[in-house]
Amino acid sequence: MKVISTAGQEWQKLCNRQLVRKRHVEERVRAIIEDVRQDGDDALLRYTRRFDRVRLTAKQLPVTEAETSAAFQHIDPNLMLHLKTAIQKVQAFYSRPRLKPVRIVDGDGVFLGEKFDPIERVGVYIPGGTASLVSTVYMTVTPARQAGVKHISLATPPRKDGSVDPNILVVASLLRVDGIYKMGGAQAIAAFALGTKTVAKVDKVIGPGNAYVVEAKRQVFGLVDIDTLAGPSEIAIIANRYTNQQFVLTDLMAETEHSGGICFLITTSKALAKLARKQIPSGYCVIVDNLDQAAEAANALAPEHLQIMVNSPRKLLKKIRHAGAVFLGHYSPVTVGDYIAGPSHVLPTGGSARMFSGIGIDDFIRKTHVIGYTKGALENVREPLERLTALEGLPRHFESVKVRLT
Repeated sequence: MKVISTAGQEWQKLCNRQLVRKRHVEERVRAIIEDVRQDGDDALLRYTRRFDRVRLTAKQLPVTEAETSAAFQHIDPNLMLHLKTAIQKVQAFYSRPRLKPVRIVDGDGVFLGEKFDPIERVGVYIPGGTASLVSTVYMTVTPARQAGVKHISLATPPRKDGSVDPNILVVASLLRVDGIYKMGGAQAIAAFALGTKTVAKVDKVIGPGNAYVVEAKRQVFGLVDIDTLAGPSEIAIIANRYTNQQFVLTDLMAETEHSGGICFLITTSKALAKLARKQIPSGYCVIVDNLDQAAEAANALAPEHLQIMVNSPRKLLKKIRHAGAVFLGHYSPVTVGDYIAGPSHVLPTGGSARMFSGIGIDDFIRKTHVIGYTKGALENVREPLERLTALEGLPRHFESVKVRLT
């Protein structure tokens, strides 16, 4: 672990870190999206053969009920209990009342308000690879389902034998996912955004992925909504001389299990900094004079995960403005948030916690403004409307008012 100063250029670069876009990735993803636009299922199947080395037909893209039923035969009963416990905790967190419509009525015949409706169709992307990201299934599907989304589809790359990880199928079934597709990479995002003969178009795409998946989400934004452009996972820990050193070292090392994971230690303890420098192979450490400075350093980083490992963490929490998720005290490692605490582990990375939040029910709700005027109310605003439309050179806009008042 490298010890750096908050006054140095390296610290400033870290605070201004962002997702690095690579031209060759952009170009390849653009070509993939265009192929899916033109060839639909055929393009999906070609890229599945090319990248996943699996030959499928269009009929094999959707997971069948028989495949899902068979998946339950491969799940250990004890694991099933743990999965259900985790799902229930996430569901409990997102079971709070939904947004209530806003209505404002004044005495002059004006009705104003907002109405809230769930997004109708959501596509969830679950990465493939060596790890089975089962937790990401319930961390993404649950808030969407609790928001009232009518149709949820899931995409995940097929394994070498053309099947889907049974653990993913079981969790998706428990959460009543409406459709599961054997497709991965940028082509899966394109299929969700554009629709094909087999894959229904969605309104929003969520879920993590590699650089190609992230770039595909960026390029289809506008055709569909997306959750966030996620980069490498990251953790920052605020600690002092009273903090259990072994807890800190273990939590920092845990982040290195993620590909490209970044870890930061913000501490008032020179002894802890020295120990971390020797034992943690990568990452950054900054030494501050007090916990107020530690909070400001954390705000500057705006990390995905922030652990406050001091004796009065809630007191320091009041000073934190920028973080994806905050973990309080010595017994709240990021792991509990990743798997079972309740709030979704889909969080902003790369400093984007300055302006983005972790995924929640609001991400699946559309707001519609509602405006109602009586003739008398319209007459009351005739003069300002006439002046403002004239100022902007839009006389026909005022004609639509004038015709109603003559």
